[in-house]
Amino acid sequence: MATSRGVRARVEALRREIRHHDYLYYVLDRPKIPDAKYDRLFRALQQIEAAHPSLVTPDSPTQRVGGAPLASFPGVRHLAPLLSLDSVVDPEDVRRFDARVRQVAGHDLVWELEPKFDGLSLELVYEDGRLVRASTRGDGERGEGVTENVKTIGAVPLRLREDGPRVPRRLAVRGEALIRIKDFEQLNARLAKRGEPTFANPRNAAAGSIRQLDPRVTAGRRLEVFFYDVLAMTGGPRFRRSVEMLDALRAWGLRTSGENRTGTTVEDVLAYHDRLGRRRHTLAFEIDGVVIKLDDLAARDRLRATSRHPRWALAYKFAPRAEQTVIRDIRVQVGRTGLLTPVAVLDPIEIGGVTVSRATLHNREEVARKDLRIGDTVRVVRAGDVIPEVVARIGRRRRRGRAFTMPHRCPSCRTPIVREGPLDRCPNGLACPAQLKGAIAHVGSRAALDIRGLGTETVEALVSTGLVRSVADLFTLKAADLRRLERFADVSSRNLLDAIDGARHPDLGRFLYALGIPGVGAATARDLAAHFGRLDALMDADEAALRVVPGIGPALSASVATFFGRRQNRRIIEQCLARGVTPRAPARATRGRFAGQTVVFTGSLSAMTRDEAEARVLAEGGQVSGSVSRQTDLVVAGADPGSKLARARALGVPVVDERTFLKRLGRREPREASE
Repeated sequence: MATSRGVRARVEALRREIRHHDYLYYVLDRPKIPDAKYDRLFRALQQIEAAHPSLVTPDSPTQRVGGAPLASFPGVRHLAPLLSLDSVVDPEDVRRFDARVRQVAGHDLVWELEPKFDGLSLELVYEDGRLVRASTRGDGERGEGVTENVKTIGAVPLRLREDGPRVPRRLAVRGEALIRIKDFEQLNARLAKRGEPTFANPRNAAAGSIRQLDPRVTAGRRLEVFFYDVLAMTGGPRFRRSVEMLDALRAWGLRTSGENRTGTTVEDVLAYHDRLGRRRHTLAFEIDGVVIKLDDLAARDRLRATSRHPRWALAYKFAPRAEQTVIRDIRVQVGRTGLLTPVAVLDPIEIGGVTVSRATLHNREEVARKDLRIGDTVRVVRAGDVIPEVVARIGRRRRRGRAFTMPHRCPSCRTPIVREGPLDRCPNGLACPAQLKGAIAHVGSRAALDIRGLGTETVEALVSTGLVRSVADLFTLKAADLRRLERFADVSSRNLLDAIDGARHPDLGRFLYALGIPGVGAATARDLAAHFGRLDALMDADEAALRVVPGIGPALSASVATFFGRRQNRRIIEQCLARGVTPRAPARATRGRFAGQTVVFTGSLSAMTRDEAEARVLAEGGQVSGSVSRQTDLVVAGADPGSKLARARALGVPVVDERTFLKRLGRREPREASE
């Protein structure tokens, strides 16, 4: 027995020492022991745990090593919305933002200033100090569960430190997954040496590494995470200022940026942006601007947020990076909707560490306005540090190539082009191979039917070989068909067919989005599904019936009615249904405790998950919304509610706590756990 206690004490001592050195290394950037000594501590812990498996705990440092490959990433609803930031590049826009905030928050305010990291946004959830969940941002409300992969990142503590402020019972924090520029370059060199595709930039490398189905791959990518916000908290300290919150994150072992500063004037903000911009090329990580946040948390609540952006924060982006090069050719691409886009083929150049060899020219009128021709020297920028764009011709040449003209026929199917103002469009629909490829890729996208393995190269092969001539043909593919394609063997064929089979019963909203109806995005598709309930009801709706749907105006109602009025589109839908595709109608109840009411949830619930609570509202005849408006009937406020609570009070919307909500459902409130 004494030996057992001694072994247990030795394990705990090793874990404490390893966690302490992780904190010194990742958070304080002040390591005190050489790597060789750290490795000896780690190996000693591994050996004891191997000899005594019952002592292994999920938060042990040894559990970072990637486990078995995952089948897929589960969908996860965030504890609080992960909003995006409104962004500007003009200093005058920053001045206007500063003035607008001061009108509400007062003139004696403090700005909290941070670098705007260019990585992948994550939500991490800790319960009683232990990491229990990690997910990607996704659409802000839901993301992909990537817990096993995030656990492999050394900068992420599996257990929060307890020698700072009181550790909350539940804590949801937001961070950014990144890869150092030097590690990105080394990763690309390794991939190129193995003949594998390389990443376009560090952000793509970080995102691709987090989304690996095999956590062992993520573990080998040397990722980092910086934390910058508390999304939700139960049972923790009260913060008045953002800088207090960041201090607590660091004390708990969550790494924050060493470049964070504060300022009291708009001139402080502009100077910070200027200083960081000049040092940008010397930083270890990619940044594309700075983030300006109001430090006063109570004032943030007064300013609230729009449906997408907080009104108390702003991204002040750096000017796009620009380089000079030569246009060697102008080619025309045909998109999923038939739109023709001229694209410049360039002498390859590097802009911000990314090799650029193509850039969009938008449309025929834009090419004419800039007077761009083959052989011209041009200035190219990466708009938002992402999309390459030719902005201007440089210099004058006596002899230039011929002026560019758009083709009169589609480059893909030779159908005569239709002009729509400055735009050119192929009217041949899915009979055009280029549009068919785009449509198939869209069907397989994550927001549509989410068919894993249906990438660009696979779509190209399926269409080019004639295996797929319409979206409906996807659901007739057999293993023997796929094995005819290059790089498809038994396992890869079965994986794709399983993914296609798994897409046969989508939510109606996803199916509508997958159809690629012009103007209908994922949110509009959900609204249409919720309003009509059945596919046949929507297909038979005229423009007047469509305009009744909230948010559907005359132009969009005409687009939807026209789409379903075309015989070819209806035939493809009928073929999908005949081949086993059965869109699931949204669950609706005409009677119940919330019949006819729109309910919004804010904060965390203790008796059930947010998904369970929303499902109960739907089952009781209500609707659930993600934002508060004058049409909202009820707001349910759990622990640590967000800005929705303040907006509900400002609009006079009734607010109830979780106990009252449970009573309306006919459930008992949860008992408090005994101390």
